[in-house]
Amino acid sequence: MNEEPRYNDIYYQRTTHHSQIIDIVQETAIALSEFRAPIDWQVLFDNMHPVEIDIGSGKGRFLLETSRQHPKVNYLGVERARKYVDLTRERFKKYMRHFSVDKRSGTFTNVRLAWTDANYFLTRYVPAESVQAYHIYFPDPWPKKRQRKRRIFRNHDFLSALTRTLTSDNGKLYIVTDYAEYFEEIQERLAAYYDDNPCKAGANTNPLHRVSLDSSGYEHIETNFEMKYLLKGRPIYRAVYEKM
Repeated sequence: MNEEPRYNDIYYQRTTHHSQIIDIVQETAIALSEFRAPIDWQVLFDNMHPVEIDIGSGKGRFLLETSRQHPKVNYLGVERARKYVDLTRERFKKYMRHFSVDKRSGTFTNVRLAWTDANYFLTRYVPAESVQAYHIYFPDPWPKKRQRKRRIFRNHDFLSALTRTLTSDNGKLYIVTDYAEYFEEIQERLAAYYDDNPCKAGANTNPLHRVSLDSSGYEHIETNFEMKYLLKGRPIYRAVYEKM
């Protein structure tokens, strides 16, 4: 059995035909197909601030809190499930209503949502060396044996895109999960990918190195999943990789 599903044009035509880029504040949604690839971040956000991408942004708690705390950083939440895209939009709307946030204030103008498949978006729309950080929190572990090939870190195209699109100026990959077995696999997959593909990483060089949480500048913001799992007493596993 193949360890990863076959991602091809036919697969993406079926699963990404609905893809949109959504501006939460202006409440606009533009078909992803209308954007020229790769996307020009300066045009999308109307500024030259660094870009960070939240893959699998879920209900949007991390996206809201981090974008509020860091208005000089642009954040893009990539989410495939329509229900979570809708929940994220509603979370931002409720926050703006509750705190009487004026749309003209500039609050949350540094946020966009991409309703699409993460692998499709990274491999086709994200410019090389243009992302300051990726946040991948609680990726679906697909715990059943027959489903494990769907794990995103088993996709070589995805791993290649992560490295290619991170900035060379200490671009970072943040990973959090509650699933110990998957956490170990993620670390093994990252190491094995570059060992098996030295030409993609540079001559026998792994461009992603794991660094300590303390030295990475990691700022912890709980996601909805983490809050739920902590209440259940589950251990949480974290890792930060840096592009050298």
